[in-house]
Amino acid sequence: MTQPLWIPSAQRIQSTRMTAWQSWIGKEYGVRCEDYPSLHQWSVSQREAFWQSIARYFAVKFHTPATRVLENDSMPGARWFPGSTLNFAEHLLRHRGDKAAIVSYLENGERRETSFSQLRADTGALAHWLRQQGIKAGDRVVGIMPNITETVVGMLATTSLGGVWSSCSPDFGVQGLLDRFGQVAPEILICTDGYFYNGKRVDCRTKIRDVVAQLPSVKKVLVVPVLDANPDISQFTNALPWEAALSHASEPVFEPQPFAHPLYIMYSSGTTGMPKCIVHSAGGTLLQHLKEHGLHTDVSEQDVIFYYTTCGWMMWNWLVSALALGATIVLYDGSPTYPKADSLWDIAERENISIFGTSAKYIASLQNAGSKPGETHKLPKLKSILSTGSPLANESFQYVYRDIKADVCLSSISGGTDIISCFALGNPNLPVIEGELQCKGLGMAVDIFDEEGHSIQNEKGELVCTQAFPSMPIGFWNDADGRKYQSAYFSRFVGIWAHGDFAEQRPYGGMVIHGRSDTVLNPGGVRIGTAEIYRQVEKLEEVLESIAIGQEWQDDVRVVLFVKLRPDVTLDDELQKRIKTIIRDNTTVRHVPARILQVSDMPRTVNGKLVEIAARDVVHGRKVNNLSAIANPEVLEEFRNRVELQS
Repeated sequence: MTQPLWIPSAQRIQSTRMTAWQSWIGKEYGVRCEDYPSLHQWSVSQREAFWQSIARYFAVKFHTPATRVLENDSMPGARWFPGSTLNFAEHLLRHRGDKAAIVSYLENGERRETSFSQLRADTGALAHWLRQQGIKAGDRVVGIMPNITETVVGMLATTSLGGVWSSCSPDFGVQGLLDRFGQVAPEILICTDGYFYNGKRVDCRTKIRDVVAQLPSVKKVLVVPVLDANPDISQFTNALPWEAALSHASEPVFEPQPFAHPLYIMYSSGTTGMPKCIVHSAGGTLLQHLKEHGLHTDVSEQDVIFYYTTCGWMMWNWLVSALALGATIVLYDGSPTYPKADSLWDIAERENISIFGTSAKYIASLQNAGSKPGETHKLPKLKSILSTGSPLANESFQYVYRDIKADVCLSSISGGTDIISCFALGNPNLPVIEGELQCKGLGMAVDIFDEEGHSIQNEKGELVCTQAFPSMPIGFWNDADGRKYQSAYFSRFVGIWAHGDFAEQRPYGGMVIHGRSDTVLNPGGVRIGTAEIYRQVEKLEEVLESIAIGQEWQDDVRVVLFVKLRPDVTLDDELQKRIKTIIRDNTTVRHVPARILQVSDMPRTVNGKLVEIAARDVVHGRKVNNLSAIANPEVLEEFRNRVELQS
């Protein structure tokens, strides 16, 4: 095993909720596990006992108890806690008092604090208004909203009634919003007049008016002021200002629904066609998030947790669930690097954030900017840093411990919108190994398969889950026969969830993600994960970002690497040689690109994820589906032109 970058102290291990829970299941279930691998094995071999223990330990309130824990143990088709009823919002609002539930920041510096009692009151008032509009269980309420307190209130009020919540950030284009909300026919739309980003005021009203005009299902529009205290909303039909909907004080009424009742509709990226509308259940989401927050992230009432996200990314839904454990959540809307690279760390210092979540790209950008938050900021409470969105480079692991904080649990986590949770993630009781995710999630039968469906270790293959788990989607919206759902996850291996990640498992339990399996490179028949190349290339300070694709070439595949460089750097022969050398020295000769091409930017979704498939398709002259899902589609033409010039 590689020398760890960090090992938790005995005192820290003794104080975690993971340790407390292990002691509790020892007494309640007679479970004695010497190490995490054996604990994980118990959680997947005895799934009914495990998931029951999560519900009991975190005091899930069932209005009607379940007849059993698991019925029809298959994928798809498993039924968890059949016969039970609960309400998701009730769990997030079970804490009361003056303690801060939410601290919200806008990019312009505006700070607001909302107590648990005020959050509950606002939720009750909005739920009363929604009920007056006829919203009932199963009806859809959607938000085109910044990451602010009102977005959380909108979700809680909707789900308290058994309604279904779905949201997108306001930087989506008209077509992108219609591609998503047009499929789910919402009755109420909550929106904003605008938002701040990178020092600019962005007015959304005209765009949202155009969206609403093409959503005939929408009965009422609620407008939340962000840019102006009293924005002109006369251009909307059937619109009300936010405050008007909160004018009637009312205690929230939590309407119990079945465990598998729809809670959220989330969307695939839409870069390969119309976005899939992924429906997640109230009970499955709640149980997974309680487990991941409470055990894997060690969240408690004493914690202040932050994640840099928009409400169009699943990490928003994940973050908000921390309210169920009584933690304070910190919201931020705006550019993470405005007005300076380490602006988010100003918030971390001011709010005494103990758990700081972000993307791998953000950590790399801090490193490239020469930022050293550990020297410039006081972070005494910071105990965990979470990273997701893409594999975290080895250099970024080193950077965190060198320049942010030496005594911190750095957890690279991986799962996704499809499961609204993680397959592999952190553990406060385990060491951190450079380049690795610490462990498989409890209750998640994660494995790596070769192309024939055999389990492999220390080899790259397909990340799969071999057993059903509660946060599997209950289906796709408008997919009555389940064909799209079946095709998305179970067409590769029958009865096995194939997630689409190219990954590797270590014998001691750690995981390495090598990229998406649909972007795996195949030069000379050897499968190469793109992340293996990125980890090396982005060690060079001249390189800001890169995308590698496999180009069909002379009856084989050649690797073409696109690089975005620092503004004052040009890709010359010397830099090309250094890029090839660092790749060859740290991987294999097959990883070395046949062509390296400089571009001005990388194509990415509105959530900031790189779009490797679109780059590959445009290079091959194939149609790029659904350009509206790409935030900067104009750069694709540059990719095409650069390859044609260099062929």
